[in-house]
Amino acid sequence: MTNALHIKAPAKINRFLHVVGQRKDGYHLLQSVFQLIDLHDDIYLTASTDGLVHRPTGAVNVPPEEDLVVRAAKLLQEYSQTKQGCTIQVEKRIPMGAGLGGGSSDAAATLWGLNELWGLQLSRKELMNLGVKLGADVPFFLFGQNAFVEGIGELLQAVSLPESCFLLVYPKVHIPTVDIFKDPNLTRNHPTVTISDFIDSPNLEQFGRNDCEEVVIQKYQEVAAVLNWLHQQAPQSSPRMSGSGSSVFVALESELANDLLSQLPHQWIGFVVRGLARHPSYNPSS
Repeated sequence: MTNALHIKAPAKINRFLHVVGQRKDGYHLLQSVFQLIDLHDDIYLTASTDGLVHRPTGAVNVPPEEDLVVRAAKLLQEYSQTKQGCTIQVEKRIPMGAGLGGGSSDAAATLWGLNELWGLQLSRKELMNLGVKLGADVPFFLFGQNAFVEGIGELLQAVSLPESCFLLVYPKVHIPTVDIFKDPNLTRNHPTVTISDFIDSPNLEQFGRNDCEEVVIQKYQEVAAVLNWLHQQAPQSSPRMSGSGSSVFVALESELANDLLSQLPHQWIGFVVRGLARHPSYNPSS
């Protein structure tokens, strides 16, 4: 059995994001379609026998004990009662606080990878149940394919999406998700839709909206500026914020996406990315 794994932990975008209610415990009820994209972090896991969790490299300005990958490893240790340990090295590419799920994806990769390295043989469902304790997006990344998402993020139905190219823009603004979901102006009663409503839509790029977007652009002018710039540069397109921000994406032909990337204002970071049908490192059907 190998004692080391390299896992690509992909980002996601929200093709739409509706807030349809709020539970008594404060968690918001959502409907969304999560799409995997080929922007990814690299997770390097090495098993050890000392029972300790080491994270020598990781997200900048995130102490190891607060890092989701460390919390994921310790949660798995506690649940499985294993005496094994590990070293986790994270090479970040996915911007933080950008609505792309990077931290959740890293945590999911850690749970999956250590389940393999430690020989725990936990089912995907068990890992997903553990994952939701770390964050609402973690079960999606363990699900491993594009999904129509409901509940707080744990109710998932596989959805097939057409191959797409996106220009993704990060305005170098870190937006704490909790701040947006606490805002009194956030819509919390969006009418519910069905997976069929989305699939049968004649234009997926224009389906629904992101309910967080209106709140964010009132608080963060940089996000409003990105949306305005994309509207001006590609007036026939439908740019949209991902998650609770701050990144914005727009579906474009590859040539135009790369052309706009070359013209991107210097204060922003851009990526030309493609949608993925499956997680790049593990099989969603297993």
